[in-house]
Amino acid sequence: MGAQRWRYGLLAGLVAIACTIGFPPFLSLLAPQLSPPAKGSELLVAAAASLQNPLQEITTLESVDAPKMTVRYTFAASGALQRQIEQGAPIDVFISAAQKPMQLLQKQGLVLPETQTELLTNQLVLIVPKIADSNITSFQDLLKPTIQRLAIGEPRSVPAGQYAIEVLQNLGILDQLQSKLVLSNNVKAVLTAVETGNVDAGIVYLTDAQGSNQVIVTCTADPELHSHIIYPVAVLRSSQSIPQAKQYLKFLKGELAQAVFKRYGFGVPAA
Repeated sequence: MGAQRWRYGLLAGLVAIACTIGFPPFLSLLAPQLSPPAKGSELLVAAAASLQNPLQEITTLESVDAPKMTVRYTFAASGALQRQIEQGAPIDVFISAAQKPMQLLQKQGLVLPETQTELLTNQLVLIVPKIADSNITSFQDLLKPTIQRLAIGEPRSVPAGQYAIEVLQNLGILDQLQSKLVLSNNVKAVLTAVETGNVDAGIVYLTDAQGSNQVIVTCTADPELHSHIIYPVAVLRSSQSIPQAKQYLKFLKGELAQAVFKRYGFGVPAA
């Protein structure tokens, strides 16, 4: 079968943002709640919120390697997606922004271990509103009285938030910043809070910051100050479309998709 174009429709949910991609080309509608698809009819992919923009662009690529079926995405914090999978959400593929959520699912036997692989890497950065005159050039500058509100992801469910806590803790400034912290339910919400000026600064992934013209990156966290930022991906054991899910993983690791990821600022894990 020749290459076919992916098209998508979006529907905002209370916890996640989802989209549907149809093959052959037609606009599909997403049901309010995920329901188990007929075997082989579609793929349900749960992905970290920070992957929303590149994955949506990747769905427009024409490739003979793309799965010849409908693909639906749910974007949310990795920890929230992990809990949904544990509760039986009908997911075929999980892409996490950290190793821990994937490891927890693996320990419960919920993923196919032979399909688990490291897909991408990222960096952690400190951002401020573009219109701000905060004179912030380092994480230590967050201690200045001009910084009253610092947005990070909720560390219990948002990997970017956990990485942020590690950086602040290893720099010895976490305790002094506790009263300034504003916790958000995903990294996109942190970015929005900074863009709108609702907070004075935020800690997000480099890839999120690069996609915004309303924030300034003031510094990048030293990788030695936090756990390695790895995006693992795997097929769920409960998938009704395992062959297609494996093909989807192969497509994501292919040259076309990887070129998109790199343009958004993602890195490739060391071999």
